[in-house]
Amino acid sequence: MFRRQFALAANGYASHEAWRREWRAARASQFFVLGSKDETAGCQGCVATVDPDGTIVLRLRLPNACASHGKHLVLAGLRFRYGHQAVVAALGRNLSTDTTNWEALSWRFVRDRKGWRVLATVSVPAGPRRSREHLGVVGVDLNADHLAVTDVDRFGNPIAAFRVPCPTRGKTHHQVRAIIGDAVGQVVTYACLQQKPIIVERLQFDDKKAALEQRGARCARMLSGFAYAALHAILGARCYDAGIALRRVNPAFTSVIGAHTVAARYGLSRHHAAACAIGRRDMRLAERPPRRLGDHVTVPLPVRNRGKHVACPDERGRVQWERVPPEERARTSVA
Repeated sequence: MFRRQFALAANGYASHEAWRREWRAARASQFFVLGSKDETAGCQGCVATVDPDGTIVLRLRLPNACASHGKHLVLAGLRFRYGHQAVVAALGRNLSTDTTNWEALSWRFVRDRKGWRVLATVSVPAGPRRSREHLGVVGVDLNADHLAVTDVDRFGNPIAAFRVPCPTRGKTHHQVRAIIGDAVGQVVTYACLQQKPIIVERLQFDDKKAALEQRGARCARMLSGFAYAALHAILGARCYDAGIALRRVNPAFTSVIGAHTVAARYGLSRHHAAACAIGRRDMRLAERPPRRLGDHVTVPLPVRNRGKHVACPDERGRVQWERVPPEERARTSVA
């Protein structure tokens, strides 16, 4: 908006004063009141109390420039559509005699076309721990249009697998967050029923995004169109609230391990097999190549990674991931 003043006619302004009025209105559309745990009700500039009917009353301290309107502005009858009980619980903790439980409450006032909105920032304690480490894990493989979920028992065997659609291509920012929220909700609900922790892959896409121009259109859409950061953030928040442990593991070669160890044996797809390998890696279980691959030098990687690394079983049958020269890659075969 600051740059619009240099092209008033092109941006629909009759004069510079018209731009200035819109500029000042935008700058005055919100303000933030920072809280502190050692102040009254967690915030000295905006003190909140709870009425007997459960609504919140705010006593906002006005600046000296607004002295003609009084020293404080009282806003009564407030009720948050989401998180109201969390705010009430935080105010209750600030009234206790134990100062270690006091916490800061920050308030943001935002004006839009409908009027003023109040947003509160509080600390939400984690829910009671529901996941049990001795029962197994729930492995999740992140893909461009769905989440592959595999339930792994305590011995490392897959006992259930399902697919959660998560199509985010061509959607707006708010639609993407809504779709991801629904998909994550299904996974967390299943983990709560099974009382198992959730294991996901720890992905780093900085290097891959930098090389999008050298990749195909389909791969570029997969890397740039899917909101991995939003999914990890929402998944972490949902697990925190539900009391489900969330751990991240290195995803290197999980698709190869799953394809050659559990996919054919249990009739799983390559994505569900990768989710199983992710769960087994968190359980620190050894991955040995099947007997049918014992007489082969190398195991080929997926097409997207072929030519980089291969899996080589050593004389003890352990899988070794190492670089192989081009002449060795030509000998790669599958039984």
